[in-house]
Amino acid sequence: MSATLTPCAPDAAIQAATPVAPAAVTTATAQPVHFHAPHKSPKANARVAQRVWSVAEIAALLELPFNDLMFQAQTVHRAHFDPNLVELATLLSVKTGGCPEDCGYCPQSVHHESSVEATKLMAVDEVRSAVREAKASGATRFCMGAAWRAPKDRDIEAVSALIRAVKDEGLEACCTLGMLDDGHAEILRDAGLDYYNHNLDTAPDFYNDIISTRDYQDRLDTLVRVRNAGISVCCGGIVGMGESRLQRAGLIAELANLAPYPESVPINHLVKVEGTPLANQADLDPLEFVRTIAVARITMPKARVRLSAGRQSMSDAVQALCFVAGANSIFYGDKLLTTANPSGNADLELLGRLGLKTGHPVARD
Repeated sequence: MSATLTPCAPDAAIQAATPVAPAAVTTATAQPVHFHAPHKSPKANARVAQRVWSVAEIAALLELPFNDLMFQAQTVHRAHFDPNLVELATLLSVKTGGCPEDCGYCPQSVHHESSVEATKLMAVDEVRSAVREAKASGATRFCMGAAWRAPKDRDIEAVSALIRAVKDEGLEACCTLGMLDDGHAEILRDAGLDYYNHNLDTAPDFYNDIISTRDYQDRLDTLVRVRNAGISVCCGGIVGMGESRLQRAGLIAELANLAPYPESVPINHLVKVEGTPLANQADLDPLEFVRTIAVARITMPKARVRLSAGRQSMSDAVQALCFVAGANSIFYGDKLLTTANPSGNADLELLGRLGLKTGHPVARD
């Protein structure tokens, strides 16, 4: 089954709100140009017309005066979404630790000396119980993460049973399992999977500073397999890993120029974990994180932009600015895979103070 991709013209709100070069519309495949090993890359099944953003254009947005950038982001956000509606998503680690990848930010890697202990895949009944708890707390999407480089056939079958448990409870199902081989996305789709998360992490020219056990093209190949299977894409990155502002622009350009761009875009702030190579990374200016959220909203106007990992270290004021900048989704619950997250009660209290309501944001044309 091939993905059905609907061509879309550049958005009028973007054109009106963004003082960069006039929007260029090109027909792009669902995969950017090859970065490394083109001989192993799957072919995209569809083409879509949308704006192509240059890194320079996105860098120019990041350089705008803060008030101007926030105004533009909020203008685009209001053009497509209820500006006061926020999605609650729950993330559960269904298989923790023991990952052979060497991602510098991740405590689940076997290459790093962290306190994370490896576990086996959770049983269906355990996951079903967590799904029911998440639903009772107001979550509309349930995300499951497993620390694999690339799941085997038997792993895909086992996760399919977990997906069916999520769908039985009426929630959207999302998985992040690593790189997918041919045919795996179709099995997950048939089990009912709505979204597959596979982050690009950072810009291509900074990628090898963070990860050496895979290359950028590996990520892009899995995204094509997911899109071709008809599964919605959840794809974002991490900021605060030592990248430059220009490299943050490079990450957003990669995401915005996927064709189509992801339906869900999680923007993570680095969570510094003892035992990982990035444990002592210098802190990122919180306003730089807000700027990244704003530019994600402007360049991907109909995506749900998720204020993702790292909120535990953010003040309420910074989180509020992120919502103004166009974030309309958060991970809800006390834990994200292996790191802490604000408590559910704290999140609801903050949303209440801001006059925001929870629900299922749907983009308007």
